[in-house]
Amino acid sequence: MERAESIALIRSFIEACVRADPEEFASYFAEDATWWNAPWKPIRGREAIRETLLRGAGQMAALPWEIRHIVADGDIVMAERVDHFRAGEAHVSVPCVGVFELRDGKIVAWRDYWDLQQFEGQLANTQPPQS
Repeated sequence: MERAESIALIRSFIEACVRADPEEFASYFAEDATWWNAPWKPIRGREAIRETLLRGAGQMAALPWEIRHIVADGDIVMAERVDHFRAGEAHVSVPCVGVFELRDGKIVAWRDYWDLQQFEGQLANTQPPQS
């Protein structure tokens, strides 16, 4: 793919992430894709990726994500983002960097790097004290 096409695909995918429709989300991935939301274990295969999104969407809702920088070299796209979510009453913002590998217009690998402690800390700061 051309650089501009690769970037456009990932911009479109990021918009789909916010909509959190499992079928639309999964349609961006190749059958043999891997999604590694580091620091958790990688998820392998389009169907497992779809099921993981479905479970996650039940726990929190995605709000619009900010793309700070996005660059591509052929079929590799890197996007620096701030992902925003709502979990109950909490609004959580997670700075991250995503690396996407593409093949034939599909995502074959997506690796997101972010700080789990920062994420959990935002959730903890919004929880009522335990009695």
